[in-house]
Amino acid sequence: MLDQVRGKSVDEAFAILQFLPNHSATDVYKVLNSAVANAENNFSLDREDLVVAEAYANEGPTLKRFRPRAKGSASPINKRTSHITIVVKEK
Repeated sequence: MLDQVRGKSVDEAFAILQFLPNHSATDVYKVLNSAVANAENNFSLDREDLVVAEAYANEGPTLKRFRPRAKGSASPINKRTSHITIVVKEK
């Protein structure tokens, strides 16, 4: 999904993410919205000139939990998280 928005204009990326059926598309949509807001407010860039320059997801911290099993034993459960990074630049 990040491959589909990389290199596109911001408005086109929003349109693509809005109609993707994946659950994670909403999270990427929120991150892109935040990146555009930061570019507009902090760096005074125009929204129409912005392009998604980089988009990638890295591994985040892992929450380690245990699930009880038979005969008093336990097995580990790793709840993995990720960091989504989106960089926008002017054309």
